[in-house]
Amino acid sequence: MSASATVLLFAAYADALGTSQLTMPVGDGTTVRDLLAALAQRPGADRLPPSPLVAVNRRYASVGDLVRSGDEVAVIPPVAGG
Repeated sequence: MSASATVLLFAAYADALGTSQLTMPVGDGTTVRDLLAALAQRPGADRLPPSPLVAVNRRYASVGDLVRSGDEVAVIPPVAGG
């Protein structure tokens, strides 16, 4: 069984990539930055907004945080409001 994380995509990310959920491989030392880089290689990724908010297991995460097998990673586009 290969190690993987569930990636939940919201709003513009789901629209651009054509799905609201992906299963992505992770290995020892995989970071949020690595997952975002892998997303950027997918078809439609050229339309992704920069600098998403990311949560790992429902806690906000930074790009250097580790992602482990079984984790749930939510990718949320930046929100502007007023």
